[in-house]
Amino acid sequence: MPKERLAAFSDGVIAIIITIMVLELKVPHGTDWEALASLIPIFLSYVLSFVYVGIYWNNHHHLLHTARRVNGTILWANMHLLFWLSLIPFATGWMGENHFARLPTALYGVALLMPAIAYYLLQVTIIRHQGTQGALATALGKDIKGKLSPLAYLAGILLAFVQPWISHAIYVGMALIWLVPDRRIEHAMRQGTIAHDGG
Repeated sequence: MPKERLAAFSDGVIAIIITIMVLELKVPHGTDWEALASLIPIFLSYVLSFVYVGIYWNNHHHLLHTARRVNGTILWANMHLLFWLSLIPFATGWMGENHFARLPTALYGVALLMPAIAYYLLQVTIIRHQGTQGALATALGKDIKGKLSPLAYLAGILLAFVQPWISHAIYVGMALIWLVPDRRIEHAMRQGTIAHDGG
């Protein structure tokens, strides 16, 4: 089946996720700087999560460029990714409302770990559909960054119970790493390696 409906649905869900997150930024009741300052933890959590959701949207857009058609397995793998992404607003709000406390910080790490795993599984599903010599496998290569990310998030989860600021540094650091545009698929397209997939 064509990929366009999957892409459109995914775009809509991601837009709703961002909308839910911004609604957590409640207008303060006071009119002084102190009232506004109370929102700083929530705002910082929102900014970090906004960046992460934006990264997933960007990479998901590139990922679908490698597939001309999708099957049922790819559809469900994509739904699995969207499920975990949809939980980011809850983890974001909890961490911000509780000023980056240990357990909320650990849960936020889980909210980053699970979409990373789901995204990897989506890649694997597309590669199986295309074959190991297909467009996506060619573009990804060894995918070191993709394999490193879950390990970093897992470390952040565990370290949250020791020193939460270390976890925050890991989460921000991984966002910065992924914020740099991943040019592998674009490069493969320019080189003409993106061909028809197996579908």
